[in-house]
Amino acid sequence: MLYWLMKHIFLGPLLKLFFRPRIIEGAENIPKEGGAILASNHLAVSDSFFLPLKLSRRVTFPAKIEYFTGTGLKGALQRWFFYGVGQVPIDRSSASAAQGALDTGVRIVREGKLLGIYPEGTRSPDGRLYKGKVGVAWIALESGAPVIPVAMFGTDKANPIGSRMWKPYPIRIKIGKPLDFSRYEGLSGDRFVLRSITDEIMYALMELSGQEYVDVYAAKAKEVQAAPQPAKEVDRLPETKAG
Repeated sequence: MLYWLMKHIFLGPLLKLFFRPRIIEGAENIPKEGGAILASNHLAVSDSFFLPLKLSRRVTFPAKIEYFTGTGLKGALQRWFFYGVGQVPIDRSSASAAQGALDTGVRIVREGKLLGIYPEGTRSPDGRLYKGKVGVAWIALESGAPVIPVAMFGTDKANPIGSRMWKPYPIRIKIGKPLDFSRYEGLSGDRFVLRSITDEIMYALMELSGQEYVDVYAAKAKEVQAAPQPAKEVDRLPETKAG
């Protein structure tokens, strides 16, 4: 009920008014029923709001647990908001927690629902498409569900990194054809197979989005950008002798 209210009464109408989101390609690729994985590029937090807005079916996105653990009135409102837009908390603080997050993804898909996931693991720091993490491949093999690539356009302009306020900007969405990985059934424990599947998904996203691909994890790229840069040595002017 809360999801329906957020989508059709509270938040959805405002997002439609100011951003006019539109699926410009591939709406027919979303199955009318049954579980599927929607693997999207990730330009902004708002990606998780605009995609569900344009689909008749509910989409469930895993979200970092910090969104659900705040205290006081602010924390309560934040939890209410993120649950309301269809997100579920996941803990990625340890290997066992990360596995729990993957298991949650498999459960969602096996229940016949649409699972939204960002293979890059975090937002792109500069608009380029970064190396995918193999979790999406593991969920696909364990659940047997197809992976549907989704490309978001304009969300980084509407919701720039670090911005407190969103700016009106047209949002466009492309949905690719489902990718079937049933040929790898039973091989979810093979790291090379998982990497091969993930790379295939990222290639489909690159073609769909037109983004430049970077064979580095986005989280690593952010670390490099945030690291203090060594001071540049100032060139000394040649010494001169007084005439």
